[in-house]
Amino acid sequence: MIKPIRATGLERLELQRLRDRVGRLFAALQEATETENPLVSGAWAPPVDVCETEKMIILRVELPGVSADQIKIGLCNTKMRIWGEKKRRPARRRIISYLCSERSYGKFGRIVPLRWTFSVRDVTAHMKNGVLHIHLPKIEDRRGNEVVITVKGDAAE
Repeated sequence: MIKPIRATGLERLELQRLRDRVGRLFAALQEATETENPLVSGAWAPPVDVCETEKMIILRVELPGVSADQIKIGLCNTKMRIWGEKKRRPARRRIISYLCSERSYGKFGRIVPLRWTFSVRDVTAHMKNGVLHIHLPKIEDRRGNEVVITVKGDAAE
């Protein structure tokens, strides 16, 4: 029989921190696996590179054969959604049948979690050689910076 252990104040604090971390982990996993419109079943997910410099976050999304007008980008508090549809071109008369078809067609979508503070107004996106480049300029994160507040006393009478 296992006896329960009484936790001290410090141990309770550590257990609460662990519980909070596990909760955040489950929330992140749920976010990564959730399927939202337009990310319906049968959709394919393009590969994404996320890079960081001192001044910005850069996303590179591989979308060969997709034009800029077929792509939509949406920003929420903690995530960026990239979606659209790559349509199959009609077959030429000379093609009788496909012997192998490995290219992806149809609806595509990708959700990228964002963990940085950036300027939404200055976000840019452009296509170059089948790769979508999205630039998210960082802004200085004010959390953790010390702010000095002056304390005023009662006026001497």
